[in-house]
Amino acid sequence: MVDKVQPIYPPRAKQDHIEGTVALNVVIGTDGTVGQVSVISGPPELVQAAIDAVKQWRYIPTTLNRNPVEVATQVDILFSLAP
Repeated sequence: MVDKVQPIYPPRAKQDHIEGTVALNVVIGTDGTVGQVSVISGPPELVQAAIDAVKQWRYIPTTLNRNPVEVATQVDILFSLAP
C-alpha cells in the first residue's frame, strides 16, 4: 500500500456510540487504484465512511509474469471510540 486514507467517523454514529468493524470486498486495479467495493458486513451507520476512505487508497500494482493484474481482497475497517 502506498497511500492509506483513514475513515472519518460519522458524527451521528459517534454521538450514538456505534462501534464495529466494516468488512469490504475490494478489487485493486492494474494501476493500483481501488475499483469495485462491496460490503460484506458491518454497522450500516459506518459503511459509507469505510467505503469513502478505501476508495482513496492506492497500492503498488500486483504483477504476474511482470504484467499488472487485478486483485480481489477483503479489507476490515475498525471503528472504535476507545482512545
